Amino acid sequence: MTTGTDRAGRRPRLRFDGWIAGTGTASGTRIVLGHWQRSPFGPFSDVMLEDAGGGRRLLAPTRETADFVSDTYTFDAVDVVPVEVDVAGDTWTVMTEPLELRFTTGGRGLLGRALRTVPTALARRPAWSTLTYWPARALMPGVRTRGSAGRGRTEWYGARDLRPIRAVSAVLDGTDLGPMAPVAPPVRFGFGSVPRRPALTRVTTTVALPPLGAGPAGAPE
Repeated sequence: MTTGTDRAGRRPRLRFDGWIAGTGTASGTRIVLGHWQRSPFGPFSDVMLEDAGGGRRLLAPTRETADFVSDTYTFDAVDVVPVEVDVAGDTWTVMTEPLELRFTTGGRGLLGRALRTVPTALARRPAWSTLTYWPARALMPGVRTRGSAGRGRTEWYGARDLRPIRAVSAVLDGTDLGPMAPVAPPVRFGFGSVPRRPALTRVTTTVALPPLGAGPAGAPE
């Protein structure tokens, strides 16, 4: 799981292991799915949306997860709704009250095959995310592997797999968002975005909370 402290023993760290999928749509709405198989909150999934006008919306399954994610990133609206994810082979189906999303992944490219060779223990180390910061920026514009988040938090992303998304269908609030498109412009939830080309990434995310005694961090101890 999921929690710890830094070497000085002052910054609790929370770890999330799972998948992030990012895609654009012809309507201009960009969608980012987080599917977390292990987290301090147990398994859960959440969806971040940004529409063509820049409105940012979070869909999260519980008040606890909604508060944590919205304290870490920036949204204009937060909906606490069930988020169900079904994976059948290469097809992912996401069902929430406002959103119906289905996407299909393709075969791994060279980068995806290379990421699969990264040991799990290494991918979880913030030092590894720091080392890969500039290569990630060069290979996948918009992507950041470390940065400052909301409420004094710091994040690191350690990728372990990458697969392209080949097809998308999405209906939001009863409106068809149209076919898949690049994630352009980049989403503005936090310090970084997802790859411009729609993709599914297996990732370990580490969130360091503010030093103990520095004030409320918006997350469980």
